[in-house]
Amino acid sequence: MSKLVAISFKDDATAFALRSDLAAMQSDYLLALDDIVVVTKDEKGKPKLHQPVSLTGAGALSGGWWGTLIGLLFLAPLAGLVIGAGTGALAGKLTDIGIDDRFMRDVAASLEKDEAMVFVLVRDVTIDKVMDGLSAYRGKGRIHTTSLSRRDEDELRKLIEAA
Repeated sequence: MSKLVAISFKDDATAFALRSDLAAMQSDYLLALDDIVVVTKDEKGKPKLHQPVSLTGAGALSGGWWGTLIGLLFLAPLAGLVIGAGTGALAGKLTDIGIDDRFMRDVAASLEKDEAMVFVLVRDVTIDKVMDGLSAYRGKGRIHTTSLSRRDEDELRKLIEAA
C-alpha cells in the first residue's frame, strides 16, 4: 500500500532539490515512488503542478506512432499521424495517475507566494537509509499531511521540522 507525504518549503529550489534527491534514491533502490509532484504558485497565486512526466506529450508521441503505422496500412500515413497524435494527446491530458490533482491544489492553497510543496506517493521504502539521505533537509520544511504510521510521521517531523 502506498503512503502519501506532503512537505512545504520556503522556496521552490529546495522542493525541486528534494524531488531530485528522492528520484536518485529510487535509482539506488532505496524507495519505490508511485508519484512525486512539486507544487508552486504562479504570479496570480494559482497553484501550478510540476509533474515529472507529461502524460499529454507521451500520449501524443505514442498516438502519433500508432497513427502513422495504421495510416500506412490505409495509404494515408500523414493523416494517421495527425489523428493519432491528437487522440493520444487528448487521452494523455485526461489520464491522471498517482496523486489526485484536485487534492494537491486544495492542500497547496495554503502556500504563501514563494513557498513550494512536494507531494510524494511512496510504495516501498528502506526507511533508515532514506532518512539519512534526507538529513540535508533538516529544519527546512514543514509536514502538512501524511498517511504514515504515527511513529514514522513523528520521525519524519523530527527530521524535516527540526530547528
